[in-house]
Amino acid sequence: MKVLSSIKNMGIRSESRVALKGGTYSLVVTGIVLAILITVNVFASVLPTRLTRYDISSAKLYSITSNTKVVVNALDQDVTIYWIVQADQEDEVMENLLDQYDNLSEHIKVVKKNPDVYPTFAEQYTSEQVDNNSLVVECGQRSRFISYNDIYLSEADMMSYSSNTSFDGEGAITSAIDYVVTEELPQIYVLEGHGEAELSSVFSRQIEKENIELVQFSLLNKDAVPKEADCVLIYAPSSDISDKEKEILAKYTAGGGKLMVLAGPVEDGKLENLYSLLSDYGVEAQEGIVVEADSEHFAFQAPYVLLPDMQDTEITKPLITEKYYAIVPLAQGLTFSEEENEAVTALLTTSEDAYSKKAGYDLSSYEKEEEDVSGPFAVAVSVQCENDGQIVWFASSQFLEETYHSYSSGANLDLAMNSLSSLMGESEAVAIRSKSLNYNYLTINESTASFLKVMMIGIFPLLFLGVGVYVVVGRRRQNESV
Repeated sequence: MKVLSSIKNMGIRSESRVALKGGTYSLVVTGIVLAILITVNVFASVLPTRLTRYDISSAKLYSITSNTKVVVNALDQDVTIYWIVQADQEDEVMENLLDQYDNLSEHIKVVKKNPDVYPTFAEQYTSEQVDNNSLVVECGQRSRFISYNDIYLSEADMMSYSSNTSFDGEGAITSAIDYVVTEELPQIYVLEGHGEAELSSVFSRQIEKENIELVQFSLLNKDAVPKEADCVLIYAPSSDISDKEKEILAKYTAGGGKLMVLAGPVEDGKLENLYSLLSDYGVEAQEGIVVEADSEHFAFQAPYVLLPDMQDTEITKPLITEKYYAIVPLAQGLTFSEEENEAVTALLTTSEDAYSKKAGYDLSSYEKEEEDVSGPFAVAVSVQCENDGQIVWFASSQFLEETYHSYSSGANLDLAMNSLSSLMGESEAVAIRSKSLNYNYLTINESTASFLKVMMIGIFPLLFLGVGVYVVVGRRRQNESV
């Protein structure tokens, strides 16, 4: 009996030593793992945020595009971005974006300015109301103020009677950097003296954002387009240009000049001299207003508000890819022979059922009459002139009005800016578009939702419970057999 007792005691002591060794080993391994984790966290905390964060948002809200990197990497001057924000009021998205700019180049420095501490700081840069998270970008004597309302943009969606919100922080900041380090900005000379309409506010704002200067000028007292003009813009004239002006503009484009025209039918008279700039290249303007007979090619139950087809060109390709549609109201039909005019490219075209109502603004019916001209028509064209000159022509004076800009979800403005980029060349700074904050949600039908509920609430828990019972019973049987 003593021998058996001694053997049992030895077994107990042996098991205790094994348990002690196992516990000690576990503690050592746990300590090593904790030490590794602490080391990794300390090391990660000192790394730049660009190496420790990954943007998985659908709109790439927290990423900087290659366009910004090109602009910033080319800097040879110091740029300061002043972030005007009260303590604990920092916008998280803005903070992440500014941190990326700060880490992107040694020439960029981000400085916070608390308006409670520096109440008059912003007054030297702007007279506008300065909200939290507004910015000032400065280089030397040049600066640009970026309002918080210019960073988060809200536009009405007339189709859904709602609003679309987008984040334009990167576009606004990179554009401002490009502006403050550039001494000579490209210039668009806007022709006046023919009852031209005022540029729509969305168009003029976008031109300003893209760091292009607008210069009003007249050809009535000049013999040529000024050499400083990178492009000439004719915007919604209500009366015709003179013979002399036509000759000057024709010579300008034939000599390599760039011309953009938005001109449709007018209520009184005709724009014969202006449209003769196109007829020189075999493009004829039909008298009257284009009306669509195909219901899929007009909007708002108004046959004169056209939904033209976009032809696949460098100007229209980005909109075709994103499945946007331009809206062209009150347009003049343009016709030309594609076989005989290789220099002319149609950008927007009507259906074959379209026709031009010769009565124009005096039309009394949308029905086709005997004197009306049958389509199809082009309502926007691009013309390659001699010596790399170019004309982009939209045959509608109201194409860029804010109403149609909203109805087209910005497609009209994008098409116009793409056209200017084609004419003048696009810098990296102006190629950055705002990022939509309107998220798309997964929508499933009721039967699928019910099936998923049964699976998640019933089947999966019972399955895991069954596996657990099977494992426990199996272990008990194994112990009993020993």
